[in-house]
Amino acid sequence: MSLLRKLYYALSPDMRFIARRIWYLPSDLLALATGKRDDMTPPKGMIFIGAGDFVKQGQNLMDLLIKYAGLKPDAAVLDIGCGIGRLAVPLTKYLSDKGSYDGFDIVKKGIDWCNSHISPKYPNFRFLHIDLINSLYNKKTDLEAKNFVFPYEDDSFDCIALTSVFTHMLPADVYNYLAEIKRVMKPKGKCFATYFLLNDEIEAKMEKGLTNFNFPYSYSDFRLMDKNVPEANVAYREDFLEMMYMEYNLRCTEVCYGEWSNSLDSFFFQDFHIIEK
Repeated sequence: MSLLRKLYYALSPDMRFIARRIWYLPSDLLALATGKRDDMTPPKGMIFIGAGDFVKQGQNLMDLLIKYAGLKPDAAVLDIGCGIGRLAVPLTKYLSDKGSYDGFDIVKKGIDWCNSHISPKYPNFRFLHIDLINSLYNKKTDLEAKNFVFPYEDDSFDCIALTSVFTHMLPADVYNYLAEIKRVMKPKGKCFATYFLLNDEIEAKMEKGLTNFNFPYSYSDFRLMDKNVPEANVAYREDFLEMMYMEYNLRCTEVCYGEWSNSLDSFFFQDFHIIEK
């Protein structure tokens, strides 16, 4: 883990947000002055969902949902951990009036931005703030993800997306979310979920320093990048995930390995699964 990342994780969640605003303030002021940022793109200092080009990443995610999860313009979409609208923004140009989008996140700043910039223009796009504890993003509550019931009816969604969500959740929380995903996903629906996947080959590469991320703290079914901020980055054994899927009568129909582990033919940083009932 780099020194900069260690320093970042040493900050409180609130201080991490402040640090990002300060770090990107010059470029955000320049973009504002020159008109290079449109109203549907948040300032860089507000983007808490990782580095990279916000617009290109959102478009890439949507393309993956179309290709691998069969996303159609009239679909009902659930974006779990929707952040600050990275996937929602391109979907505003793809989903028809018959389609719908629901997103929720534990970071209120992101939901507030989406409700101010997206929902007024696209009333079929809805965003909810859910106050849950997380060592990386939110320590102001005692409410836990393992007890959270999604505020949606059974069999509601054709397509469910979780981008860098399970990578910030511990096993008990993942168990609950998988149960809720099964409940709210339509019988022929599909779920796109990203992970840091572990198997014998990837762990051997990690031990040799051949992966882009390292998870030095090993437990029986998962590994952590930082033991002081457990949910900063979490990697899961593939066989453990398969066991969880089986418990809820879910099945993984597609596996793609990502750039983080230097996998051959990778085209996305994290790994992802396509999950069906």
